[in-house]
Amino acid sequence: MGRRERCLRAAACQTHRVDDSSAGRLTDLLARLWPGRSCEWRPLAGGITNRNFLVEVEGERYVLRMAGKDTHLLGIDRRAEAAAARMAAAVGVGPEVVAALEGEGCLVTRFIDGSPIPAERMREQPVIAAVATSLAAIHAGSPLPSRFDVHEVVARYARTASEFGVRLPEPYAWAAGTSERIRAARGTQPVVPCHNDLLNANFIDDGTRLWIVDWEYAGMGDPMFDLGNFSVKHDFGIDQDEALLTAYAGRARSFDVASIRLMRFMGAFFEAMWGVVQQGVSELDVDFAAYAADNFDRLRAIAADPRFEEWLERAAAGT
Repeated sequence: MGRRERCLRAAACQTHRVDDSSAGRLTDLLARLWPGRSCEWRPLAGGITNRNFLVEVEGERYVLRMAGKDTHLLGIDRRAEAAAARMAAAVGVGPEVVAALEGEGCLVTRFIDGSPIPAERMREQPVIAAVATSLAAIHAGSPLPSRFDVHEVVARYARTASEFGVRLPEPYAWAAGTSERIRAARGTQPVVPCHNDLLNANFIDDGTRLWIVDWEYAGMGDPMFDLGNFSVKHDFGIDQDEALLTAYAGRARSFDVASIRLMRFMGAFFEAMWGVVQQGVSELDVDFAAYAADNFDRLRAIAADPRFEEWLERAAAGT
């Protein structure tokens, strides 16, 4: 089970129960979305920043997502999320968007009747190829009205956490310096539509195709971050990174492999700082400090690889 998945499981114990306020808000939304129609609903487990519900309306099933409190502090733009979800649906990667009340943080998508994909299966060649094909389609999609630069995101999370009285962990300064070294080595990169949060829980297998959900962090960004972020969240080795690149681009150039290995560091840094900022903004009883520490340990391990300096050099040679 992945790190964020453990947080999701802990949060699910709290968010699966629907309080009177959430039930009232949901009832109001259902009446506006499907006026005069009979709606049945039940909460879906999982989710930390949002509440998710399975809604059945006259035989049709949907997922209704209600945004949690202060999610803008995590850099989430609901207008951009809705645009990304529509783009993903248009390229056949995400479920159909049925409705979006962006000002209220409500997004309704078609329910996908499928199953989670075990993390170990994600490391198998057929699934790697399917993910690569999906990511290539996303990266070639229509532009999104938001920007996601992971180097800027981790710095913004640090500022937000400090504003909420959260003390930055001791490894932060070193990690921020390493982030700048990676940015300098890779230079200016093209930006394309990216998902940016490719944890295992955001993939669904319906038996015939692979779907990607949860577009909260989507924006115009570095495609290598999507690949590296997916890699680190699924414990890929270099052989699997090369397979991912080959399926994605038709070849695995040495500087692209190096970029994925460096972006694995940034993926872990993003997760670590997400855990840090959640300590200040979340109202859930989840050990976000331990989650952040776990990811700082992971990025330290990545940087301790004796090939890390070589990856910096190779990435720079490809600019």
